[in-house]
Amino acid sequence: MAADGGGKELNEIKSQFRTREGFYRLLTLSESRRVGPGLPTSTAPTSTTPGSGGPTVVPSVPGVPLGPASGLSSGSLPPVRVSMVKLQPEDDREEAERVCFNIGRELYFYTYKGIKKAVDLNKPIDKRIYKGTQPTCHDFNQFTASLESVSLLVGFSAGQVQFLDPIKKETSKLFNEERLIDKMKVTCLKWIPESENLFLVSHASGNLYLYNTEHSCGTASPQYTLLKQGEGFTVYACKSKTARNPVVKWTIGEGALNEFAFSPDGRYLACVGQDGCLRIFHFDSMELQGMMKSYFGGLICICWSPDGRYIVTGGEDDLVTVWSFSECRVIARGHGHKSWVNVVAFDPFTSSIEEDEPMEFSGSEEDLHDPVHFGRVRTSSTLSRLSKHSSKSGPSVTYRFGSVGQDTQFCLWDLTEDVLYPHQPLSRARTLTNTFSTGIPPSVSGGSNLATEPSTGNAIPRSLSRSNSLPHPAVTNTSKSHVSDGVVPFSIGKFATLTLQERKDKNADKEHKRYHSLGNISKSNDKINIMSKPKLDTTRILGTTLCPRMDEVPLLEPLVCKKIAHERLTVLMFLEDCIITACQEGLICTWARPGKANVASQNGNSPSGTVV
Repeated sequence: MAADGGGKELNEIKSQFRTREGFYRLLTLSESRRVGPGLPTSTAPTSTTPGSGGPTVVPSVPGVPLGPASGLSSGSLPPVRVSMVKLQPEDDREEAERVCFNIGRELYFYTYKGIKKAVDLNKPIDKRIYKGTQPTCHDFNQFTASLESVSLLVGFSAGQVQFLDPIKKETSKLFNEERLIDKMKVTCLKWIPESENLFLVSHASGNLYLYNTEHSCGTASPQYTLLKQGEGFTVYACKSKTARNPVVKWTIGEGALNEFAFSPDGRYLACVGQDGCLRIFHFDSMELQGMMKSYFGGLICICWSPDGRYIVTGGEDDLVTVWSFSECRVIARGHGHKSWVNVVAFDPFTSSIEEDEPMEFSGSEEDLHDPVHFGRVRTSSTLSRLSKHSSKSGPSVTYRFGSVGQDTQFCLWDLTEDVLYPHQPLSRARTLTNTFSTGIPPSVSGGSNLATEPSTGNAIPRSLSRSNSLPHPAVTNTSKSHVSDGVVPFSIGKFATLTLQERKDKNADKEHKRYHSLGNISKSNDKINIMSKPKLDTTRILGTTLCPRMDEVPLLEPLVCKKIAHERLTVLMFLEDCIITACQEGLICTWARPGKANVASQNGNSPSGTVV
């Protein structure tokens, strides 16, 4: 344990922290217990998943620990993850939420009652122990969740994906069972917003797949036909006489694809990977909308702001980076972590965001859509308006987001108008001028793969500018998004829902009419199965819009920076009455918001300690 010169311990675990709104306090069960393998359970699945290539579910045995307790170190196990879902109709019920988390080889499913009443760890709704593979991530379908049924996706370290209903306990479906689609571990999976059957899965291979729960995966390796190719990415469709999975395959960047996230309106998809790139796509048209490069190393995590204006990333450069979607540039970096950042998340309950008002433009409608005159083209209702704050002298906007990392530190950050609107005089509130060397990352003593040759003023490559990426009735320059001759523009949304209920998108119909279905794609690409990934030239990037130097953007100070665990932190969730964190050791903790700890203590929880 580290100590300073006077012998004072520096690794003391904090059980509370203070912000301007008050104290956040760690809650505990009346009988403190670690969540993890070997926990007694009243229900245990006894079925075995069919197929030699799939994960096998075995009965849990009370008192017989698996996972970390069986000799495997926490570092060799997949990260602990937590997923939550609100059930409909809620009717103000205390038991209207469900929570799922994985520890080692085990997967737990409980009723969640918030801080009002502690989770009874001895009574899970469902518990599964997997043999031969381990859960790596999971996601609930919020769109279809009800008190009688919940759709849950689980990804595994060997590449399979399981679709199950922990409430009904019906026979589950297994995708990529024989690992014919992808053999690498699942790094992230999510349901397509407002879809009953479609979901996305990313792998350590750098591939991203669109699945349909109503389609099978086939008995042979899928064959693909090229749909689209762009800067650092390629998109394929599955070539088959009958509908089968995967529906669409994306190959993005170099190395693992670590995480992806949909914008709040569900129209845009942001991805981060081991090549250190953040890429934002218009999901239906598969067009690249913007891009950013990390200061050093890979990017691990990503999160959209509640209004979809900003994206925060974290990764191996030990920094959190704030990227503006409307301006297509980095607007701030935050330095507080001493190691890799594993999770970033916005706190919508302490963010102060002004609502947009309808914009008034002078000039013709043609001027509005002219990419040369208008600069950037938008299709999203959120992004089709210019920010009204750009002409105001004193906007009152604050975004709160948090981050947790390998260093066991929990940080809170405030993103204020000082950073959001740099045309105003900068104040010293939570920002400062960076004093790091422009050539060496703050936490990396070795050299970077980014060039350090001065190139200030270089703009983002024309192929990555928005006016050349998103198809629009007034946009004719699409040379950078072409694929080989005979392949025409195409909408994933239209194709993926040909035999399904279309997603509830108010503007989808207008966009779909601009694209052709898969049936119109030329057969000249039928023989294309595997193509080399278009590579991003990473030379001469440092100092450009893709990756500004450390002294070219404001540096944020953390509002809070506390050590809250002994093992690396892997979960951060902001709820209305609390914050949930979890570490690789298997400790899932609840931090009551200011004024909520007294309510919790009256209902079976007490402040200060270890919790779920």
